[in-house]
Parts: sequence; structure tokens; C-alpha cells
Amino acid sequence: MPCRFYNIRRNNGFCKFTHTEYSLLDGSGKIKEMVARAKELGMSALAITDHGVMYGVIDFYKAAKEAGIKPIIGCEVYVSPGSRFDRERVHGEDRYYHLVLLAKNNTGYSNLMKLVSRGFTEGFYYKPRVDYEVLEKYHEGIIALSACLAGEVSRYLARDMYEEAKKAAFRYRDIFGEENFYLELQDHGDLLQKKVNQAILELSKDTGIKLVATNDVHYTYEEDAEAHDILLCIQTAKKVHDTDRMKYEGGQFFLKSEEQMRRLFPYATEAVDNTGLIADACNVELEFGVTKLPMYDVPKGYGAYEYLEKLCKEGLEKRYEKPGKELTDRLEYELKVIKDMGYVDYFLIVWDFINYAKLSHIPVGPGRGSAAGSLVSYTLAITDIDPIKYQLLFERFLNPERISMPDIDIDFCYERRQEIIDYVVRKYGKDRVCQIITFGTLQAKGVIRDVGRAMEIPYARCDSIAKMIPMDKDITLGLALERNKELKELYDSDEVVHELINYSLKLEGLPRHASIHAAGVVISKKAVEEYVPLALGVDNAVTTQFTMTTLEELGLLKMDFLGLRTLTVLQNALAMIKKNYDVD
Repeated sequence: MPCRFYNIRRNNGFCKFTHTEYSLLDGSGKIKEMVARAKELGMSALAITDHGVMYGVIDFYKAAKEAGIKPIIGCEVYVSPGSRFDRERVHGEDRYYHLVLLAKNNTGYSNLMKLVSRGFTEGFYYKPRVDYEVLEKYHEGIIALSACLAGEVSRYLARDMYEEAKKAAFRYRDIFGEENFYLELQDHGDLLQKKVNQAILELSKDTGIKLVATNDVHYTYEEDAEAHDILLCIQTAKKVHDTDRMKYEGGQFFLKSEEQMRRLFPYATEAVDNTGLIADACNVELEFGVTKLPMYDVPKGYGAYEYLEKLCKEGLEKRYEKPGKELTDRLEYELKVIKDMGYVDYFLIVWDFINYAKLSHIPVGPGRGSAAGSLVSYTLAITDIDPIKYQLLFERFLNPERISMPDIDIDFCYERRQEIIDYVVRKYGKDRVCQIITFGTLQAKGVIRDVGRAMEIPYARCDSIAKMIPMDKDITLGLALERNKELKELYDSDEVVHELINYSLKLEGLPRHASIHAAGVVISKKAVEEYVPLALGVDNAVTTQFTMTTLEELGLLKMDFLGLRTLTVLQNALAMIKKNYDVD
């Protein structure tokens, strides 16, 4: 279930906890849209609790802060009934249970990242799963809620297994502490849910465990229910008229107001108010713009700066015959800027793996972009373009008046790129090197085809509509309607097309899937999971859960290891020339 909001009144404000678009193809509520709606409804706090992932927590944190709303960081994790290492269903009919976790403080945030990471790296089986062992290990600073009908407590109660539910509730209470575990009440008009709610009320009285009233929100506005239903069809490859498919009946999974929530739970006002206690208890402060560069292991007798200076001066002598004062002054100036900005280790790290590539006869590109304006890069043989000869400016690369991480794009032979990554992993440690995630989204043309397929509109017709969308870069459906009069006329005159485009407008821009960035690799000072949560990509490759731009904002070192097929072709051509003409 994608989007969940937990509602409360506190200090004349109302707070909700949410799932977002990053519950992929499961939640249709976009972060900015949800934050804006929460602000409109007078919410004082808002939480993110996507399913099994933390993909969107940084975007959410910033959006909430900007809107003057307190951000609460959380996740609805999947709990294995047995060990997270089990790969078979050995505990009855349940493959996993839901459990909502919220970070109370920065310790809790750090533990939440580890829990979510372990769900992927150790417990992935259909879903990223944790277990009781890892929950006990990383419970500090976390508040837990018993979750929806898919939670362990609710599952037992739905089956009239009261004693088992009670045992499970006590187990979670013992793990997280008496003040940090709540039993959830929800009401979306479902008869089973009403039955479970009555049992939860009894369980609360029996055990003394506090209640919290929540709403399982999958979309922002009530009128978004049909568009969200189509999103579920896209996820499950079903059609809207199929009967055997995932569906959220009743249209009650939207961001509700305080009044609506209080009307749902007149018998449990304390449960609604308790969300205020939770919101007050959660205070995470994230740090941006502080670099977390790994340290380069310099030879004995050198400091990092002294070693960089030595390499550059040696390189200056190799690159130029009798370098004069102009060159030495330029080099000293660049080195001072690099030192003052704290990027000495960055240059040593880049120099090291490029030097390894060249010693291993792996073709490396001559350099491109603003890095070619650096004399330091040239003397270190990071680039092979003379910045003095071509009058290139160092300040385009690093400017002391505009603090930003250096960014050197490096091209390697397409076939041997992985050797460089493997070298970096060996040098800095497997836990400190990680590839970077990226997201494919529902773009203008694609969303028309996806929505049309779910609506059972013939492919040829969807295709013809999609082809009316201009090929312009960054085109959106809104811009397409403005620029293509034929498309606009069809939208205004044809009821089916009108409905198709309206649903597509609702879903456009949502993340469709996660994948691995073609070039990005992060190298961190400590284990990557100390800074960001981890996920699994293609072939079980470990990736960050945050994108490249987010990693940079958090001060992590991001490198672009670009595999360039042209370098491979040139290398092969040279090898063939040498072989055919017997030359060195």
C-alpha cells in the first residue's frame, strides 16, 4: 500500500505521516503536491513512510521545511516472520508483515537507514525484509506503529488469533520500548478493518499499549482515486475492467482533514491526539553542504597536501620545459584554492585511479568539461589538455566564491571500465564504494501509452495520440496541449481522449522504476550506509537509494566513471594496425 498519512491535532495544528510517489507505481501523491495540500489543511507536521524504501526522504525533508511544516522521516518496512535470510515461506501463509518506523532523532535516522539497507542487502525476497534480530539491533531512536491490515498484529486479529496478536504486540513493545510502540486504528469503510479495530481497542486495554489513529493514504485528493487505480493497473499489468486485480475500494485513501479524521474515530479521540505525541517526539535535523570525503592513504612521511604538491611539481616539470614564474604561480594559486576548499584528497583519489588505469593500459579520455581548465589536473595527468595553451580558466572548475564539489567526468574504455571500479572497491573497501541509483519516470509519450493500455484503448489509437506530442526536450503534456492545436482539438472534442489525457496528466512525472546510473559511483569516508540507505539494482548490485544530485547536496564524493565505446574502438584499431603492420 503506497501512501499512508497519520493524522493528529497538536498545538493548534494537524499532522500527517505519509507515503509518496516513491512507493513506486503504488502511490500517486507527489511530494510537493502533498506538502502543499498538508499546508492548506493546516497541518503542523508531515511524515514520509514509503514502503520498504527511503528514496524520497531528502526531497520530502526540504519541501516540508520550505513550507514551514515539520518533516518526520520514516518508512513502512517489511518484517519477515522468520529470519531475513530465509528464502522460502516457512512460517504459515505470511511472506512478510508491515511495520511503520519513524526516526525520533538523528540516531534513529541513522538506524532507520541501516534497517532499510539490510532489508535489501540481506533480506530481499520479493520485498526488502528485515527481521526481529535486526530490529533489536537498530531499534534505538525509533518509534514503531503496528501498521495496517498487513501488519502482524492485525493479521492475527483478522484471523481471530487474539493470543498470538497479543504476543506479537508485546514483542514489538519490548523491542522499541513502552513509549515507542503504538497500535494503529484505521477506517476506510472495510468490514474486516472494523472488526480488527474492535479487537485492537480490546488489545490496547488489555496490554496498556497506546493507540494511534491513522489513514492509509495513496493519493492526495479524493478525486485522484480513479487515476490512482489506473496506476495500480500499470504496476500489475492489468486492465481497469479486470476483476482479479489489486484495487483499493471505497475511494477513502486520500489526504483527509482533521475534521474528517475525527468523524471517523469519535470513540478514540485519544488515538487521534496521540499522533501529536509522536510528532513532538520526532526531531531529525539533516546536514547539507558539509563534505564527507574519504582520506587518501599517502606514503609515509607525507601529509596529503604535501604529497599532492610533490606530484604536481613533478608533473609540471614533465609537462613543460623549464616552467617559468607564470606557471609556478598559477600552480601555487590552484593548489591553495584546492587546499582552502578542502579538496586535496579528492584530487589524490582521482589521480590514483587514473594512474592505475594508465599503468594497466586501460584507455582513458583526454579530459573534458571545466576540469580541463585546471593546471593541477593537467600536471597530475588527470587531463591531457594544456590549460595554458588554450587559455582555459581554472575558476570555471573551482571558484572559491562559489562553494561546490569539484566534478571531473572521466572517460574509460567501455570494455574495461569495471576494472577501475573494482580497483576502487579494493582500495577503499566494499562497504565504502557504491553505485548510484537513478529513476525512470512516466514521461509524456510513455504515460499516454501506459494509461491507454490500462483503459483498454486500442494501441494504434494511443500511439497516434502519443505521436502528436512534440519531440522537444523536457516536453510535458501541458506544453504539448499548448503547442499542438490538433491534439488540443482532439482533447476538447473526444470524450475518451479527454479522459485519457486527464488521467495521464495526474500520473505524469511519477517514478516508474529504479535503475543504476550509467556512470555514477560514490566513495565515502565511512561505510556508505552510515550516510545514505542502500538498495539492490540489476544483478544484485548494491546502489544508493539517493540520486546523484542528492548525494552531492549531502557532501558525498560522487565520481563519474564513464564507459566510452569510442575509446574501445580506437584501442582495437591501434591493436589491429600494430598487428597488421608489425609496428610498436
